[in-house]
Amino acid sequence: MKVFYSPKCLEYSTLGHPETPQRVWNIFEALKDDTRFEFRSPQPAKEEDILLVHEAVLVEKVRTNTFLDADTPSVAGIFEYALLSAGGATDAAQACTRERYAFSCCRPPGHHATRSSVGGFCYFNNIAVAVARLLTHKKTVAILDIDIHHGNGTEDIFLGHKQVVYCSIHQAPLYPGTGLTSKKNCHNYPLPAGVNGAQYLATLAQALRVIAEDRPDILAVSVGFDTYTDDLLGGFQLHIEDYAQIGKRIAALNIPTFFVLEGGYSQDTGRCASSFFGGIEAQ
Repeated sequence: MKVFYSPKCLEYSTLGHPETPQRVWNIFEALKDDTRFEFRSPQPAKEEDILLVHEAVLVEKVRTNTFLDADTPSVAGIFEYALLSAGGATDAAQACTRERYAFSCCRPPGHHATRSSVGGFCYFNNIAVAVARLLTHKKTVAILDIDIHHGNGTEDIFLGHKQVVYCSIHQAPLYPGTGLTSKKNCHNYPLPAGVNGAQYLATLAQALRVIAEDRPDILAVSVGFDTYTDDLLGGFQLHIEDYAQIGKRIAALNIPTFFVLEGGYSQDTGRCASSFFGGIEAQ
């Protein structure tokens, strides 16, 4: 599996903010010596690709650091870092059209960025940019969001799109407070705090049935390891071994798939990722 990762993702941080360089470093350390993974350097996304899913005014706000969101800090150079993370997702999407799987291990995350606003640690919606590129090639795409937070930005961008089906499994109530009901092509599965591995897998089976029935050309997965029992920002009770089972069930769809890192704020993101991708590769 090709993994798109750059040390540049480690260059910025904000004191006291949970979205830290350590998140991606832990995953890199966990996967780098495993011969099943081939690391590649991502290329920054082109502005024209960002504009497929975001309004020009948002792009300019990120470029000039003139956005305002309490959770999404203004960081020197964030425009370049956000382009690189979106580029990693796009590279992974292109790679999975030639091979079975690919993973973008980059930051910042993306699934809370809407067409017109940053939010929830996200500047550009990485997975949406990658999916939009695929749509220009007449592909049909299913997006599975397994971050503990609802991907409100991804839903905002693709709601009603005839080539996309979106499925999100998330905790509710929890930030951003959306995703409580399903509508049109967006299928939401809100779950209460305290959900364990068995309960989660039962809900995952429902989402995977929707995806299988849609028969997409490509599956895009927003991967969040904040469903882990010791995560700082979530309330689910998933354990390391549960991620292998999640991976096996996703892989059983037998669809070319790319994975894009979203959340995950514990010290065990590397172990979670190793278990998850081990399950993917074991299928």
